[in-house]
Amino acid sequence: MFLKIRKRVEKELKNFISGLDKDYGLSRISPLLSKSIKEFVLRKGKRIRPTLFAIGYLGYSGKTAPGLFRSAASLELLHDFTLVHDDIIDKSDTRRGKPSMHILLNKRLKGQPGIKFDGQDLAIIVGDVMYAMALRAFLSVKENMQRKETAFKKLIEAALYTGSGEFIELMLNLKPIERVTINDIYKIYDLKTANYSFSAPLVMGAALAGANQHELKRLHNYGIYAGRAFQIQDDILGIFGKTKDTGKSNLTDLQEAKKTLLIWRAHQISREKSKKAIKKILAKNRIYTQDLAVMRKIIRDSGALGYAKKEIASLVVKANASLDASRMNLRYKTPLQFYINSILGL
Repeated sequence: MFLKIRKRVEKELKNFISGLDKDYGLSRISPLLSKSIKEFVLRKGKRIRPTLFAIGYLGYSGKTAPGLFRSAASLELLHDFTLVHDDIIDKSDTRRGKPSMHILLNKRLKGQPGIKFDGQDLAIIVGDVMYAMALRAFLSVKENMQRKETAFKKLIEAALYTGSGEFIELMLNLKPIERVTINDIYKIYDLKTANYSFSAPLVMGAALAGANQHELKRLHNYGIYAGRAFQIQDDILGIFGKTKDTGKSNLTDLQEAKKTLLIWRAHQISREKSKKAIKKILAKNRIYTQDLAVMRKIIRDSGALGYAKKEIASLVVKANASLDASRMNLRYKTPLQFYINSILGL
């Protein structure tokens, strides 16, 4: 089922991209802008958000509305917009195993005489254009106007909250790790990942199908718990994973000095020597592989890795309880649970 949905989403993304020139005249405006967006959007990705949006709708409607998958594809466009901006903020050179948008544009600007801007400046604009496209594409579905408006508002809220999460995550870097709380960390996880990637897409789809407030609340809770678990798993992969699997360097999280649950817990329960080592690594301007090796050892030896894995298991139990309580059609509920568990590697 999910493979079929993903294929429909991929098809709509390709149709959308092939229609850029017809719908917007983008190549006439700028061949470089058009080419950059086309290349970036069509990179291989998990397509989690549009898939969950579609399943949220089908789980309460049972039938496919005209334009549903074009609206679903809009969530991938929204995600691509955030990735372009995130890579600038995080100073990340790669995305999905290829150069980040700003790196790509820097290469295309190379050799231009007297240039007073760079690829980052252009990438910010590209992201803004993608955001506008996402909003337009979401309106493609043919459904009840009131429900469509409700779902559209939730799309905008998702963009607002993920931006807010990015903001407070950066501000958290100013706070010494010994003053960081688990609530600080989960607040960021909820805004940047859980709501944006899991809860909001499901709720958007269900709201569009006419699900009541009780159902929307259950799906919201399910998405938050599942999203938290996903982010913790992603943090683990960020430290212990391989670049070929994650599509980015495993030095990235340390380079950004992210105060993840994994690192926070390691600092909280380690001895003084290890605490100083953690703080020293997080304060460095440039991270090397030996720093990663030190951090890995501290995380393992402190028991923080085991703690994080237990937290994932606990969150999955809470998520499943919320989904079980929902009245989503079993034809979609059971595969949804299986899909999320597969994403979490369970």
